[in-house]
Amino acid sequence: MKSILLMGLLLLCALVNAQTLSGVVVTQNNNPLEDVAIFNKNSGTHSHTNTNGEFTIDKTEINDVLYFSFLGYTPITYTVRAADFNRPATILLTQNAVSLAQIVINPQVDALNSIVTIDLENNPVKNSQEVLRKVPGLIIGQHAGGGKAEQIFLRGFDIDHGTDINLTVDGLPVNMVSHAHGQGYSDLHFLIPETLDRIQFGKGPYYAERGDFTTAGYVAFKTKDKLQNSFISQEIGDFNALRTVGLFKLLDTENSDAYVASSLNTFDGAFESPQNFSRFNLMGKYTYNLPGNQRVSLLASHFTSTWDASGQIPQRAVDAGLIGRFGAIDDTEGGTTNRTNFLVSHSKKLDDNAKLESSAYFSQYDFELFSNFTFFLEDPINGDQIRQFEERNILGFTTAYTQETTLFDSDFEYTAGAGVRYDNVDDIQLSRTKNRDELLERLAFGDVDQINTHAFLKTNYTQGDFTIAPEVRIDYFKFLYEDKLTETYNNKSENKVFVSPKLNLAYSPNRQVQFFFKTGIGFHSNDARVVVANNGEDILPAAYGADVGVVYKATDKLVLNSAIWALFLEQEFVYVGDAGIVEPSGATRRTGIDFGARYEVLDWLYLFGDINYTYARSTEEAEGEDFIPLAPDLTSTGGISFENIGAFSGGLNYRYIKDRPANEDNSIVAEGYFVTDLTANYTFRNFIFSVIVENLFDTEWNETQFATESRLFNEPAPVEEIHFTPGTPFFIRGKVTVNF
Repeated sequence: MKSILLMGLLLLCALVNAQTLSGVVVTQNNNPLEDVAIFNKNSGTHSHTNTNGEFTIDKTEINDVLYFSFLGYTPITYTVRAADFNRPATILLTQNAVSLAQIVINPQVDALNSIVTIDLENNPVKNSQEVLRKVPGLIIGQHAGGGKAEQIFLRGFDIDHGTDINLTVDGLPVNMVSHAHGQGYSDLHFLIPETLDRIQFGKGPYYAERGDFTTAGYVAFKTKDKLQNSFISQEIGDFNALRTVGLFKLLDTENSDAYVASSLNTFDGAFESPQNFSRFNLMGKYTYNLPGNQRVSLLASHFTSTWDASGQIPQRAVDAGLIGRFGAIDDTEGGTTNRTNFLVSHSKKLDDNAKLESSAYFSQYDFELFSNFTFFLEDPINGDQIRQFEERNILGFTTAYTQETTLFDSDFEYTAGAGVRYDNVDDIQLSRTKNRDELLERLAFGDVDQINTHAFLKTNYTQGDFTIAPEVRIDYFKFLYEDKLTETYNNKSENKVFVSPKLNLAYSPNRQVQFFFKTGIGFHSNDARVVVANNGEDILPAAYGADVGVVYKATDKLVLNSAIWALFLEQEFVYVGDAGIVEPSGATRRTGIDFGARYEVLDWLYLFGDINYTYARSTEEAEGEDFIPLAPDLTSTGGISFENIGAFSGGLNYRYIKDRPANEDNSIVAEGYFVTDLTANYTFRNFIFSVIVENLFDTEWNETQFATESRLFNEPAPVEEIHFTPGTPFFIRGKVTVNF
C-alpha cells in the first residue's frame, strides 16, 4: 500500500513539474529558423519553430534533454535549466553540410522530401535534364535534339511530356494546357539548374494545393533567394558541346538580396546530321524584407531554343543498313521555342501563428515544332512532315492563409487558399508541311481560351504520435475554342466543376520510424479542342489513389523508405497532337511498390538508390490485350557520391528501365537499358576543375521508343514496329568553374 502511495505521489509531482517551455532558434547571424524540429528525449513530446523561429514544447521538466535538428545545420542537444522557464531559451544552430543525421522522423515532418534535399546537396545537378532525375523513381528521355520537353516515366505511366505530373517552379506552372504538341506539355528548360535550391515532390493525387495533372504526382522546384558567392563556369565536350554559365550576386544586405544568372548551351550531338542546338537563358531574382514582417520577391526569366533533329527512326531501316543508328529518314525535323516569365511573390506574418502568402505571374510563350513520324505513309510524294505551332499568354494568381493553433489541447494547423489561371492561346495549329517551308494543308487551326479557378483547404491535426490531415480542393474549368478552319464563325465552350477530397495519416511511435497512409482523388484535364468536339464528355477524368508506406531511420547513417500503392484512372483519354486525333485509352489500374535507401558509409561517401515496380493494365480489354503501351514495370536509379577526399569530389550514377510493352498485346517490345554517368571534381583555391562522362561504358541504348506504323519511300506497304531515338554514346566534357 505504501509503495502504491509513493508511486502516486511521484506521478503527481511529475505532472506538477511538467511545464511548457518557450524559446527561439536562430542562426549564427541571429536570423530565425522556421520549421526546426524539436524532440524531448525524456517525455517524447515534439514541436517545431514558427516563421519567427519561436517554439513551445509541452511536458518539459528541468534537466530534460531537447534535440534540435534542421537540414543544413549541425543538430544539437540542449539540457533544460530552471531559468529557461522564466525567460525564452535561445538556441543557436550552426550551418553545416546536410547529412542523414539531420533528418527528423515525427508525424509533422515529410522525411521523403528531406531525403531529396540531401541527394541534391550530395550530387548537384549538372544539366537541365538532371533536374527531374532527382525525383526518386522518375525516369526521363529526350527525343528531339534537346529542344523539346523531356518524355517522363513515373509510377507505371508514360507521362509523355507532362499529362500525369504537375510541375511548378517557385509556384509558376510549367504544364501547358491544350498545347499544340500534347496535353500538359512541360518544358523546364527555362530553369537554370545552378539556381535550384530545393525540390519538393509527392507521388499520387493526395495534395490539395496541387490541381490539374496531379495523378502520378507532382514536383515543385524552388530557386535560390540568395547566392553564397558569384561564379562563372565554362564547359566543353564531345559533339561540339559548349555551355557557359554565370551567376552574379548583386545585393547582399540585411534586408535585400539580388542576383542574375545566365547560360548558353550549344550542341551538335552524335547524329550524322548536326542538331545545331542552341539555348540561351537569362534570369534575375530580387528579394526584400519589408516592415511589418513582410517579404517580397521579384523574379524575371527568359529562354529561347532552336534545334534540328533526326527524329525517331524505324528499326528495319537500321537492320537493313539503309541508315546507321545515328542517321535519319527525314533530317528536316526541328523547331524553336521561347518563354518569358514574370513572378511576384509576397509573404506576411500576421501574428506569431498566422501568415499570408500570395503570388502573381505572367508568362509569354511561343512554340513551333516540325516532325515526321510516319515518313511517306500519308503522302507518298511530299512526305508526312507536320508543323505544330502556338502563341500563348498565361496569367495567374494564388493566395493562401495559414493558421497554427490548438484543438483539444493538441497542435492544429490549417491552410485555406484560392487562385486562378488563364491561358490565351492564339493560332494553335497542326499543318502538313514540306521542308519546313511549304504549307500543304491545315489539319487544325484556331484559338483556345481556358480558365481554371480553384480553392482548397488543408488541415493538419497532431495528437501525440499521430497526425491526421484531411484536405479538399474544388476546381472550375471553362474551355473555349474558336475553329478558324470553318467558313462561318465557330466558337464553342464547355465548363466543368471538380471536387477532389484527400486524406493523409502519419504515425511516428519514435524517432526511428514513420508509417503513413494517403488516399485521395485527382484528375488530369483534356485538350480544349477535344472537350468541345466531344460535347463536354470526359473533360476531367478522375484518378483514385492510395499509398501505405514507411520511412525507417535505422541509424543516423542509414534511412530506408518503402510504399505499396494503387492508382485507378477513369479514362486515359488524351489529345494526340502529333496526329491531330482523339485517342481514348479507357479506364486503367496501376499497383506497385517503391523502395529506397540512403546510406552515409563514411563522412565522405554517400550511397543512394531507388527501385520501383508497377503492374499496369487496362480494365476494359481482354487479358493479353490489356497492356498499357510504354508503361514501365521496373525502374531503378541510384549511385555513389563522394566529397572532401582531399580536394576531390564526384559521383557515379545509374538509371535502369526494364523491357516494356510498346503496344496493347505486348507483341512489340521497347528495349530496356542500363546507363551509367560519372562526375569527378578537383578544387584548387577558388577554381573547380570537373570531368563529366555520360554513358561511361558506351552502352548502345534507345532513349525513347514508340510502336509506330510508317512507310519508307518506295515501300509497297506500311509496317508497324519500334521507332526509336538512339541514346547518347560515350560523351565526355570538361568544365572549369571560378568562384568569386
